[in-house]
This record gives sequence, C-alpha cells and structure tokens, in this order.
Amino acid sequence: MCEHCTRREFLGTGVASGLILAGATWTHTWASQSPVRQPRGKSRICVIFTGVPAPGDRDWGADAGQIGAMKTRLAKAERELGNIELTIGHSASAEETAALLEKAGPAAPVLAINVRNFALTRVVQPILDRANPMVVFSLPASGHDWMYAPRWHRQGHRVTLMASGSYDELERAVRLLRVVPMMKQTRILLFPPARGTAPAQSPEEIKKRLGADVTAVEEKLFDEMTSAVEDEAVRAEADWWARNAKEILEPNAEDINKAARVSVALQRLLEQQQAQGLAVGTCMGWLSKGFPCLGFARLRDRGIPAACEGDMDSLLTMLLFQYAMDRPGFQGNATFDTARNALWTAHCTAPLKMDGPEGKEAPYLLRGHSEVGGSGCVPEVQYRVGETITRSKLVNLDTILVSTGKIIEVPKKSVHGCRTQIVTEVRDAAKMAANWSSVLETEDAMTLLHRVVVYGDHMQSVHHLARLMGMKVVEEG
Repeated sequence: MCEHCTRREFLGTGVASGLILAGATWTHTWASQSPVRQPRGKSRICVIFTGVPAPGDRDWGADAGQIGAMKTRLAKAERELGNIELTIGHSASAEETAALLEKAGPAAPVLAINVRNFALTRVVQPILDRANPMVVFSLPASGHDWMYAPRWHRQGHRVTLMASGSYDELERAVRLLRVVPMMKQTRILLFPPARGTAPAQSPEEIKKRLGADVTAVEEKLFDEMTSAVEDEAVRAEADWWARNAKEILEPNAEDINKAARVSVALQRLLEQQQAQGLAVGTCMGWLSKGFPCLGFARLRDRGIPAACEGDMDSLLTMLLFQYAMDRPGFQGNATFDTARNALWTAHCTAPLKMDGPEGKEAPYLLRGHSEVGGSGCVPEVQYRVGETITRSKLVNLDTILVSTGKIIEVPKKSVHGCRTQIVTEVRDAAKMAANWSSVLETEDAMTLLHRVVVYGDHMQSVHHLARLMGMKVVEEG
C-alpha cells in the first residue's frame, strides 16, 4: 500500500490506515498491512420466546395475542433502528436454545422473553454457559421466572431484567443489547497523547474489555490534509456557521475560516478512515491552525463522538450513549453553586443536535475560545431550559459514574469558564461536590473534572447497560 510514496502522496490514499498504537506509549509506526475498517454492519441479536402460550385467560403466562404484539413491536424496532438484525425463535429445551444461539452467532446478545411459568429456567442454561449478554423481558403475570434474572446477575452473569407491561421496553432492550457488538466493531482515531484513567489510555485494555480498536493519527500528516482542503469547501463551511449563528462576537473572518478548514478536514478524515470516534489530545495548541471545536460539533451531530483534551473516558462514554440512545454527548467541566443546589457544566465545544442526528439544531453564538490568548472560533450553544439531563462518565473501563438533573439556566452570553454553559438543579449539590470523583485514584484535574451530559433521564438504562457489560454503577449526588 504505497510503501515508497511521499507524505503528500500518502495522504491521497486516505491517510492509509493511520498509525497503529503499541501500548500506552502510543508508538508511532506505519502499519500498511492494517486493514481499513468497513462501516459497521448490523448487530445480530437472538430473541428467544420460551414456553408455549397460555390457554386463553388462564394460567401464568403470555397468551397468543400478547406474543403477536411483542413480535410486531420487535419488527418495528428492527425496521426503524436499521442497524440490528433479529434472529427470532421459540425454545422449549436447552438443546433448542443452543441451536438458536448457533443460528444467531455464538456471541450474539440475547433477548429472552418468558411465555409460560418456569419455561425460561428450563431452557436458559446454554445462554449462561456461553456468557452471552441477556435481557430478560417479562410481562406481568407471564410467569415467575423474572425473579431469577437478578439472581443470575449476582452470580456473575451479564443479565438484566425488564419486568414491564410496556412493549416499548422491547425496543429499549434491543437498543442496549446492540451496544456490545457495536463496540466490537468500533474504530477510534486518536491524536496523542491520550488522557484519562490508566485503563482508558491503553489500546490493549480497550480492545480486551470493549473490543474497540484505537489508531493514532500523526498531527503533521493531518496538517497537510488540512492544507489540502479546497478553498471552496472552507468558504461553504464558514458561511454555514456564520449565517446560522445568532451573533458573532470575538471571531473575525480569519478565525472562522481556520476553524471551518479544520472542520472539513476532520469530517473527511473520519469518513476516509471509516472510524466511529475521535479524540484529540493536542487541541489546546491548535489556535494557529484553527480550533477543532466546530468540527467536533459537526461530528457529534452526525452521530460520531469526538472528545477534546484526549479524554478517552469521556469519548468511550459518548460512544456508549450514542450506541444505546442515539444521543450525542456534551463533554464538559463541572463547577458547583451549593447555594442554589446547582451544578454547572461548561466547555468550548458542544453538539448542536442534542436530540440526535434527526433533531433540530440548538441556537448558538460564535465566540473566541475562553482560555487562550488569541481568539479562535468556537460555538456557544444555548441548550433548552427545563430539559432533564443525564450526566455520566465511564471510568477505568469498568465503572459508570452517573447522575441526573434539570437545566435551570443557560446564559444569553457566557462569562467566566468555557463558552457553552448549562446550570442544572441536582439532588444534593453539597454532597455531590464533597464526593466528586471519590472513586478515582488520580490527581489529574481533567480526569477528575469531566462529565458527559445527554438529554433525557437515562438512569435505568445505565443500570441495565452496566449489567450487560459487566460494569459497576456509582450514582453521584
């Protein structure tokens, strides 16, 4: 693959396969034999109905009408989500369960639906033996098997229970189950250095625990790629940001054009490398060539998480929420006002489409970066007051820190701190501040400080996801 070409010729091949990382030292060596990852295929999920339908309105069990309604709802979820493939079958024995697992793929996550009293307990053993992540869905009065799912989890199995009469919970189940195979098909690009907890800085540990690949990008080569962006593309990107902004404050035309050029280059890099995530560890030094914050917003709005300051914990958190809820994350710094029982989150990069890629863009100002001597160009996004949010961070690849809140204030024009700001009412700000990041064994300020905010209350989903992925949950506040 172009073993003797110049760097500029090499860039024409799509930056080839980037730089494969070797250990936490992020050794830079070209690896032409490394294949470019293709876009993710559909995540296959095995759906198993256990037992025969209950006769009419008698017995503990789901009847034929309920089973039909569940299949209809699952078909709707499969069609609308678009990136899952359901292998659906019925099992009345362990042998039939094993056959269904083989058909779906031995590692496929499982949605087990109990149909008749004690039907699930008779057929579940192959799933437990193979350690497939499993959601147990149980309608009211469909049997007593629901109570074993928490016991299996306490025994160390990756199992969670959804005991509900809402068929919409079936969509939530497949959304969460798809996260595991999607992470295994994920490719992350990194501009070193990586930061965060020690396991999250290690490509080997990320691969071992989550299945994702991490590839380094040499900044010098990206600079050449940025320079190669056509002026016409830069003008179009700059015009879009300027035309749609409520107001342009500090940035001048040169600042906006620099940021627009980097934005286009980042989008092309992710497309060429067929990557699903990005972390930039050197972004605070990018002022001379253009800050990446506009590009980060663009990527997140397209469903591609992008983390600043090389924060791999925050990036992985954004990937989990993107895959499970189709929602982008606002990665930011925390600061408290205990007099108002409030927690602020602030950063100079933020997505516009917090409702997801099909949602509306939030209004924004174009501002200079708040922490550098020059100006630069970053978005100050004005999020919705009254919106419930979930604030979270995956740390050490095994623990999810999480809390909820409600946005009570968004400044018309920010002062102090970073540009995009939200003030959220929380359960107990004083307690939250006193215990902030207490589970972390580090003194690194950024690792302690950052959290990722998404729209909506996803506390239950976080607990379900943690059980499916063998993680712990620590509720903050």
